[in-house]
Amino acid sequence: MNRIVEVNRLTKEYGQDAAVKDVTFAVEEGKIYGLLGRNGAGKTTIMHMLTAQLFPSSGELKVFGENPYENNRVLSQLCFIKESQRYPDSYRVLDVLKVAASIYPNWDRDFAAQLLEDFRLPLKRRMKKLSRGMLSSVGIIIGLASRAPLTIFDEPYLGLDAVARSLFYERLMQDYAENPRTIMLSTHLIDEVSNMLEHVLVIDQGRLLIDEEAEDLRGKAYTVLGPKAAVESFTAGKNTIHQESIGGMMSVTLLERLDSGEKRRAEAQGLEMIPISMQQLIVHLTQSKSNGKVAEFQ
Repeated sequence: MNRIVEVNRLTKEYGQDAAVKDVTFAVEEGKIYGLLGRNGAGKTTIMHMLTAQLFPSSGELKVFGENPYENNRVLSQLCFIKESQRYPDSYRVLDVLKVAASIYPNWDRDFAAQLLEDFRLPLKRRMKKLSRGMLSSVGIIIGLASRAPLTIFDEPYLGLDAVARSLFYERLMQDYAENPRTIMLSTHLIDEVSNMLEHVLVIDQGRLLIDEEAEDLRGKAYTVLGPKAAVESFTAGKNTIHQESIGGMMSVTLLERLDSGEKRRAEAQGLEMIPISMQQLIVHLTQSKSNGKVAEFQ
């Protein structure tokens, strides 16, 4: 597949503090990416650099093979929907969509009209009169109807109830299947989107922890539960990212692929193997520390 984003040793510093530290990854054409991590981890800073709203302090960044800064060839292929998007107070929903239609070459007017009905948006209401959820719906409509080759959503659902969020995910997947493109989702509702993701990037304290295909990651994370001595013996030397003890029982969460023989050995020792969700995995990864460093992953 073609690489539409290439990031090499990207760093963004503010004085003595680094929001992004020596990050390297690539984004391939025609996939849904999850950019995941805790608040303040550096995700939004990375998205702002990808979309030419911030300059990196060091490192290399290419989008569609070019530097994105002041480059209309690149920027015309990008759509960035962010949670804090502001609009002129005098603009109505109709006005915002007219501007979007003039900006994005692949804009689908019919699809935008359908989404307006789906999200029940009042077309002539001024933006300053919209609720938080309605503002999020406007951003979702622009992001989907833009059909931009690279579409980035940064926490796109704020203020939306569960029904509206489900509608967003449904429309996104339907349109992605019919009109493939690259989509990047940054969200803390990881369990809601985990089945949609094809590739996962995890950022913590400005550093890249995970850069893996989602399917590979799902098969590597699980908790081993049982008597403390047996759990300690079985997990010794393995990649532990979390552990808890209660009385004589112990649970250890591993990020490591085991072969069938090892799984049979665990069962023979009376140990329970419990798969964990992607959200639980991210929580454990961004909490785990070993000598001041985040646990390494295999």
